[in-house]
Amino acid sequence: MKITIKEITSKNDLKKFIKFPNKLYEDNKFYVPPLISAELETLSKDKNPAFDFCEAKYWLAYNEDNTIVWRIAGIINHKYNKKVGKQLVRFGWLDFIEDIDVLKALIQAVVKFANEKGAVGIHGPLGFSDFDASGILIEGFDEIPTAYGKYNYPYYSQMIEQLGFEKEVDWVEFRVTVPDEIPVRYSQITGSIAEKYKLQSVKLKSKKEILKYADGIFQLLNKEYESIHGFSELTPNQIDALKKQFIPLLRLKFVSVVVNAENKVVGFGICLPSLSRALQQAKGNLFPFGFLHIQKALRVNETIDSLLIAIHSDYRKKGVNSMIFNDVGNSMIADGIKYLETTRMLEHNLFIQNLWNKFEMRNHKRARCYFKKI
Repeated sequence: MKITIKEITSKNDLKKFIKFPNKLYEDNKFYVPPLISAELETLSKDKNPAFDFCEAKYWLAYNEDNTIVWRIAGIINHKYNKKVGKQLVRFGWLDFIEDIDVLKALIQAVVKFANEKGAVGIHGPLGFSDFDASGILIEGFDEIPTAYGKYNYPYYSQMIEQLGFEKEVDWVEFRVTVPDEIPVRYSQITGSIAEKYKLQSVKLKSKKEILKYADGIFQLLNKEYESIHGFSELTPNQIDALKKQFIPLLRLKFVSVVVNAENKVVGFGICLPSLSRALQQAKGNLFPFGFLHIQKALRVNETIDSLLIAIHSDYRKKGVNSMIFNDVGNSMIADGIKYLETTRMLEHNLFIQNLWNKFEMRNHKRARCYFKKI
C-alpha cells in the first residue's frame, strides 16, 4: 500500500484527525466517541494550558485512494522529562487500520520527531496529562469503556509488539457491584475516626461551595499523584481549566470532601454517573441533541464512574476512605446505582485497588503503556 503522511497544520485537518476513529469504529458497539469540541480544546495550542510545558505534532496518513488510514500524535512533556531525568517523546491518539506497514509509517514519523529532539526513547499511548486517555487496551474488548477511557481493536497491541515495543506499565479497571446497603462498620468507623482525628465530611450544598475546596483538592492530588507513572504536577492554568470542565458535570451527592480541624482537605472522592452510553448517542456532537443525552445520563443511570480519589499520606491508615465510602456509597444506593466502574489504575497501586476489595468486583479491563529505545 502506498502511504502518504501529512503533518497537521490547519484546523480543518485537525478535525479530520479527531473524527477518524469514528469511521474506524462505526460498526463497533463498544467504542465511545469523545466530544469533538473537547478534543479540539485538548489538541489546540491556544486552548490547552498543558502547552505551557508541552509541545506536540500530529500526523494523518492517507492511502492511494486518499482515504485516511491512521493518525498519531507526538508529544514532549518537558516537565515530566525533567522529573524523570530523561528526554522522552510520547505517542498518543493512536488509531490505525490492520496493516503493519501503516503502523510502521506512523511510528517512524514519531521516531523522526524524537530524534530531532534528542530523545532516548518513545512511550505511550500517553497524553499531555493524566486527564487524557492513556494506554492500549489489551484485555476487555467486549466491555464498554468509561467516558475517560479509550477502546481499541485487539490487533493494536499485537502489531505494536511486532515492532519491538515492550511493556512499560499496565493499568487495570474493575467493575464493582454496589451493595444493597453500606456495611454498618463504615458508619461506625466514620463517627469514631471523625472524633478521634478531628475530621469532618463537608456537606456541599452548591457547586459554588465546592470551589472553596477545589484548590485544596488539586493541591492534594498534585502531592499524592506525584509518583504516578506519566504524571506531571498540574499548573494553576491547568487547574482552572479542569474546574471549568468538571464542576458543571458534578453531582454533589457523589462528591466527598474530608477536611481536618484546620479545614484543610485531607481526602476526597469524586464519582460521576457514566456518560459512555450518552456519548455513543451523541456521536461526538454536543448539539443539537448530545447535550440532552448527557443531561439525562447525569440524572438517570445505573452505573457510576469513579473519577478521582486521593487521601493524604498522613491519613491513609486512619479510616478516611471509610468516610468517603460512607458519603458516596449511601448516595449511590439511594439513587439506584447498581455498578461502579473504576477508571484506569496502575497495576501496582495496591492501595487504591484495595479500597474496593471489600465489595463484589471483577477485573475486566487492562491497558498497557509501551516503550521503545531509539
